[in-house]
Amino acid sequence: MIAKRFETILLGLAATLLLALMAVTGIDVVGRYLLNAPLSGAFEMTELMLGALVFVALPLVSRAGAHVEVDLLVGALPRAVQRALGLFAATVSALVLCWFAWTLFGLMLDQWHEGARSVSLGVPLAPFAALGGVACLASALFGLLREFSHD
Repeated sequence: MIAKRFETILLGLAATLLLALMAVTGIDVVGRYLLNAPLSGAFEMTELMLGALVFVALPLVSRAGAHVEVDLLVGALPRAVQRALGLFAATVSALVLCWFAWTLFGLMLDQWHEGARSVSLGVPLAPFAALGGVACLASALFGLLREFSHD
């Protein structure tokens, strides 16, 4: 049930990020147009939170099997071939996601050693790369578990 607990944490984090994005945008719009005082760093906050939201949602989409699929011919193939193609696609997707994770962890290490920070607010960037790497690994695992656990 670790996967279920992880899913609950991701759902809570996604909801929190979405709420924070709405708050930042709302405060910025009210400040900009009604008070002539925009929220300082709002654009950068939005960029960082939106990136984090995409990575937090990725494992949830993989777990639910809700990725966009185009299956023009698959329905006409025998069930065994459909199953083999599904397993092949899940394996290739997992390998690509693991490569993304490897790349993001490398980026995280570089950013950590260089002390990379965002331009306006000075937010450390390494944790965002780490989040992306963990999300890609979780997505790969969830996708494989989902496909290989079918009857």
